[in-house]
Amino acid sequence: MKTIVVSILVFFQPFFLKAQLLPSFKASGSFEEQQLVIENPIAKTRILINAPLNGFGKNDRVLLIFFALPNGNTIEWTFGKQLKANDDWHYNIQHIGAQTRFLREVIKDQTVVVVYFEAGQKSWPAWKKETPGFLHEVKSMVDITTQLFAKWNPQVVLNGHSGGGRFIFSYLEAVGKIPENVKRIAFLDSDYGYEDTIHGTPLVDWLKSGKDKFLCTMAYNDSVVVYNGQPIVSPKAGTWYRSKMMKDYLGGSFHFRKKVQDSLEWFTSKRRRIEVILKPNPEKKIYHTVQVERNGFIQSILSGTKQEQKKYTYFGERAYSGFIADTVMIPIRCLNIPLRQSGAETGSAFMKRIATLTREEREEEIYKALSTGNLPDFLNNTVTLQGEFADSKGIVHKIQYEVMPDYLAVGNDSDYCRIPMNPHTAQKIATLYGASLITSKLSDHIYRMAQVKLSPFFYAPVGNANELVEKFVAHNTQIEKQKAEAGGKNRQLIAGIKKDVILSNRIAMQPNKVVIYGWHKPDGNPIQPVYSGHIDWYVDYSHGIRLVNNQVLVDGKLLLLTDILRDPILFKIFSDEDSPMEQSGYGK
Repeated sequence: MKTIVVSILVFFQPFFLKAQLLPSFKASGSFEEQQLVIENPIAKTRILINAPLNGFGKNDRVLLIFFALPNGNTIEWTFGKQLKANDDWHYNIQHIGAQTRFLREVIKDQTVVVVYFEAGQKSWPAWKKETPGFLHEVKSMVDITTQLFAKWNPQVVLNGHSGGGRFIFSYLEAVGKIPENVKRIAFLDSDYGYEDTIHGTPLVDWLKSGKDKFLCTMAYNDSVVVYNGQPIVSPKAGTWYRSKMMKDYLGGSFHFRKKVQDSLEWFTSKRRRIEVILKPNPEKKIYHTVQVERNGFIQSILSGTKQEQKKYTYFGERAYSGFIADTVMIPIRCLNIPLRQSGAETGSAFMKRIATLTREEREEEIYKALSTGNLPDFLNNTVTLQGEFADSKGIVHKIQYEVMPDYLAVGNDSDYCRIPMNPHTAQKIATLYGASLITSKLSDHIYRMAQVKLSPFFYAPVGNANELVEKFVAHNTQIEKQKAEAGGKNRQLIAGIKKDVILSNRIAMQPNKVVIYGWHKPDGNPIQPVYSGHIDWYVDYSHGIRLVNNQVLVDGKLLLLTDILRDPILFKIFSDEDSPMEQSGYGK
């Protein structure tokens, strides 16, 4: 299975000062936090990274906690918030966000970052069954996210609730030997999949590899629970049985002491590096989520430390109530752009190589380059734009969208060339990235908001010279000259340099045409009105591909731009045409 690797990695080159947003992260409401969302539509996974604004200086240390979500829950529900009228009850049963804030107040020598892993099926066991390359995928998710914080040499925690334990076991199976940077593994009523023959030896070897390794397992007696007349688990399938099974196996290498306290059975090894906490259940109640709610996540991170059971009690009253936010603010996902390989061609080398190819061959090479991440790093750093636009009924909506600062180009930051292409190649790239082409209305808005506005530079047509790679390169050189003279920098939003290949309802009416618009003059008026006279294979130096993230915020709700453009009411928010689009993309 193909994995999309998000190339925000390239932005983590310098060390960052305190209270500074990490590249591509978005500030999130109160509690001085920043967040990043990564989605992989191919693997059907979603990741939220929640980090504080402080704690990323040169000498700071990062504690990177991977939390695999429980069955039936979204990231938003797992994160938690104050429950209001008509809210879904799931928002009030885990509060990992608030428990994380509690931990940040307690853990002073590390920067606590929590990474939420969500499966598209809202079940890691179900996801595993439907994902042939699941071992590769789970390892990639951990590795990619860990690399984002490589500058701070992060210590890793594997954690999860309910079906999230399946993610942890899949990772252990994928790596074989547990990596040295994994310092803690915690199962919050989630070790259903534990097997002595598969997981026992790796866990023992890992625990013996250093005194800085900790294991925490929590479970309740689910074997006695009957729901709707049926047992919720078979006698050997639940976490009660599996946790005892794990404890007995580890007992062959580590001595456990037992104590009974506050209705809980605590089994601890020397220096409390291993803790198995069991909740007997004479009432035959369901405590599956209660274990998390009652400070379970806090306990899973602090077990065996000096802070354990300080300022909180496991299975006691919520110690984190003061850290629960009123809302859950999840930012727009970042673009799914593959990581540029170190040996990828420079822009000048690429343009020289494709100069003699046929039109069809050139398009294939453009797609190969961009689909493998061979584009300048600065294009990954999207610019956030906001506005207030009315729908077809005149209702004004607050919108927010993410746009690439410049047009698609091939190469690296110091050697790149903006690359014209036909709309079908552009559409394939946009779909791969989780992006969309823009509309004429967005083209106008982007120009108004641009930090760098350059005057259009054009060539008189001489035969087919304007359609050749040589002219593409010449025009790119001219743009760079103008940008330098204007004091423009990469990553600034630039406009006025290209005609946009746009989305329009003309795509459905004229399926074999390309629709172009823009090339704004300094007075804000475009040289090119909406035009669909060219055949769809036609490309010249003036054409540019400006991509926006297909996920947008409309009145605070995450929606897809391509869906909005087809909506009979909302289409007007992003379109200045008279009707919604039958097709919000090129091709079928």
